Amino acid sequence: MFNLVVLATTNKNKVREFKQFVSKFPIEVKSLSDFGPLPEAIEDGLTFDDNAYKKAHHYAKVLGLPAIADDSGLVVEALSGAPGVRSARYAGDSVSDQENCAKLLKELEGVKNRKAAFVCVLSIAVPSGPALTYEASCEGTILKEPQGSNGFGYDPLFYYEPFKKTFAQVSMEEKNRVSHRGKVLAELSLEFDKVMKWLEQRTREEMPEQPDHSEFEKNDWSL
Repeated sequence: MFNLVVLATTNKNKVREFKQFVSKFPIEVKSLSDFGPLPEAIEDGLTFDDNAYKKAHHYAKVLGLPAIADDSGLVVEALSGAPGVRSARYAGDSVSDQENCAKLLKELEGVKNRKAAFVCVLSIAVPSGPALTYEASCEGTILKEPQGSNGFGYDPLFYYEPFKKTFAQVSMEEKNRVSHRGKVLAELSLEFDKVMKWLEQRTREEMPEQPDHSEFEKNDWSL
């Protein structure tokens, strides 16, 4: 019976969150930290969907186990979807959240349309390639200056109208109830029993066939 899945991350917070989410299901979750050195996935896709699948399938193939991965970021309407898949590297490689926020504000100087959305795509893949995909988003607007000290990334600039606050001005628990990632996990939670059946079926299909030894049964091996 299928009972093991790999969460394609080394982020302890993501691992803890996901393990709590699947605690009521008969499944074991391992992260990349539970294995030795592994070749990294190349996330060069043009969409969140591309990158989530690339990562999930890469580690599923490397480890020979079902793998789950997500990709997420900020999409700004007036910037034709930027920062998008480059959200974490918007101001360059190995930059801080503050530097990314500063570049975003500069790009939006004088722009009236501040509509934006956080988007998260989660992919569940098996070694041979087939995958399930879940996607969710959370809409808001980009302020002209940061507000709040909680959260990370673009949270201090992302104003969520129902809260009348930025994501950096609310607790992590409040944010997770409405965030793009929280919505994806909530959707997955409703269907996880079906996901487990799908994974079990796929795992069974990918198991190598037992060799047929019938032709040797009548041989006299005492000679």
